[in-house]
Amino acid sequence: MDFSVVIATKDRQEYLRRTLESLEGQAYAPSFEVIVVDNGSVDETKSVVQRCAGRSIPVHYLAEPQPNRGKARNRGVQVAAGRYVLFCDDDVWLPPAWVAAHAAAQKGDDEVVNGPILNVPSYDARPLPTLANYSRAFLCTCNASLSREAFLRSGGFDETFDLYGWEDTELGVRLRQAKCRWRFAWDAFLWHVKPPAENTLEIEIQKAIEKARMGARFLAKHPSRRARLATGAHALNLLRARYFLPDPLLALYAGLSTGDAPGWLRRASRGQLLDGLYTRELVRTLDAGDVR
Repeated sequence: MDFSVVIATKDRQEYLRRTLESLEGQAYAPSFEVIVVDNGSVDETKSVVQRCAGRSIPVHYLAEPQPNRGKARNRGVQVAAGRYVLFCDDDVWLPPAWVAAHAAAQKGDDEVVNGPILNVPSYDARPLPTLANYSRAFLCTCNASLSREAFLRSGGFDETFDLYGWEDTELGVRLRQAKCRWRFAWDAFLWHVKPPAENTLEIEIQKAIEKARMGARFLAKHPSRRARLATGAHALNLLRARYFLPDPLLALYAGLSTGDAPGWLRRASRGQLLDGLYTRELVRTLDAGDVR
């Protein structure tokens, strides 16, 4: 087996079904299997996987009941039979050449390959990648591949990152320290389906708060200047959070985000609100020393 595609999922049965459908449509790909790790679903995720298992590609179901993305992906890699591990999310649509593009970009056991991630509002939107889709992230588990040997040698995902965010960045730091090489493969793009109606402000606020807490944990483990810049924990930003993000200002942003303001103003206000909440929570967590 050349590749093992590992997908962690929770209560996303319809998205997962479409992702598996796009994997069944891969062309000119080396041999690959799919490992779906059910991270505590209460919907019909298991049935969706079982229906796909007897069709054109090997599809395996694993259960990891504790909601933890890193733990779920570690569990998938443990049973993977492929020389390379290929990560994607459960809400993507994969072009027919996706697996083949990652295979073409892999040059050995010390390569980390990332591809463009194109956020789209629906399955019907399928633009081609542009320069705006370029990323220097060393490892982004929505669309990345590396050898199973390098993954295991690095220790895999740190399972103490048990909320949203930073677990793939943290593993990327260790892979870089282990002298793994980084490659960006333009042909290995995918579409990340994010319908606006489901991407509510409440969900984004929760993600911002969790990401701030995990950002503080990331800094505790990697207290470098690069990490401070990446997480926003540099002097000017921390000063802004402590003295220039009062509750009335954030309340104004919240009102403009959901009111009758022009679309551009709603989007800008939403961005400012989420950034402000993230930065204030980062400061609170750092000041409290709550980085367990």
